[in-house]
Amino acid sequence: MDGARNWYPPASILRMIDALAYNKMNRLHIHITDSQSWPLEIPSLPLLAEKGAYGPSMTYDSATLAFIQNYGAIRGVQTYIEIDMPGHTSSIAYSYPELIAAFNIQPHWDNYAAEPASGTLKLNSSAVDSFLGTLFDDLLPRLSPYTSYFHTGGDEVNVNAYMLDDTVRANDVAILQPLMQRFVDGIHAAVRKAGLNPIVWEEMLLTWNLTLGSDVVVQSWLSDKSVVKIVRKGHKALAGNYNYWYLDCGQGQWLDFYPGTSSQQYYPFADYCSPRKNWRLMYTYDPLAGVPANMTHLVLGGEVSIWSEQTDPVNLDRQVWPRTCAAAEVLWSGAQDENGRNRSQITASPRLSEMRERLVARGIMAEPVQMPYCTQNGTQCAL
Repeated sequence: MDGARNWYPPASILRMIDALAYNKMNRLHIHITDSQSWPLEIPSLPLLAEKGAYGPSMTYDSATLAFIQNYGAIRGVQTYIEIDMPGHTSSIAYSYPELIAAFNIQPHWDNYAAEPASGTLKLNSSAVDSFLGTLFDDLLPRLSPYTSYFHTGGDEVNVNAYMLDDTVRANDVAILQPLMQRFVDGIHAAVRKAGLNPIVWEEMLLTWNLTLGSDVVVQSWLSDKSVVKIVRKGHKALAGNYNYWYLDCGQGQWLDFYPGTSSQQYYPFADYCSPRKNWRLMYTYDPLAGVPANMTHLVLGGEVSIWSEQTDPVNLDRQVWPRTCAAAEVLWSGAQDENGRNRSQITASPRLSEMRERLVARGIMAEPVQMPYCTQNGTQCAL
């Protein structure tokens, strides 16, 4: 759940925890900061949220975060957070501009970042090291009573940003790789000191070829091949191919395009992961596809993601539910039945419709699966 592109009141997060528990899902990963905003209050670094949040009421203080985690723990949902780094960190520049390279380059931000505003933590800076030490000393001990994990991010790092990093001045991976190794080693040491296990996005292992500790969980998102590569390197993996399990896909572009060539190039303005991932497609995804039988134990589970460029408290429930119920069944029961065939939509559809009704009865505004004609008449809507 992405709490940085759009802000969610605690009630939305608590309702998400309830829905997860109803569906036997036992983790909630909150991507709580990003380039667009820093809503997380850090008492020892108060300017982060004061200047980085969308507004003074759109923050999460320490008590609120603890309440959310405790609420989840009581319901069997372990809630952990992600502070993505070194990329996706330009919101830090509003309070500590000296820590960020390539901040908000306009109009060509896309040369330096996946999304505006561009900016990345400097990669060879003692000031960054000191800042992160203060951040982790404050935050991690408060998280550790409620979770075993802390997500340190690592996705979509654009090497061009380091051309504008006065501590590096290079975009050559051969130069950057040892600096990235040092950076990740430092933050993971802090995570371990707090008694937590680090989680990273797959790029840290598969793109940057970092040496990671055996305790590090690697989260895949780019393809089925990623899971196979991760486990073949001996690491624990989380599956979640965006071609199947990204819930925000198919909404159309959220970027605006200038008239002319750019507009024509992107017409009719589909987003990068269109089309929408309907529940039937989600139901066909096999998190263990291609994984050797003697390595399946390394796939700890899977994750369904709702990024928030076009999702907020108004449409959150129907974006997530009941499609995520289909993923929950795949994760608990496997993508294939006892005969080795993909599980049947014909039998799943009425069960999913019933589950949707249960969610609605419990205050979760899940969207409909089919019209009542189909749910009342057996298999008459099967083709």
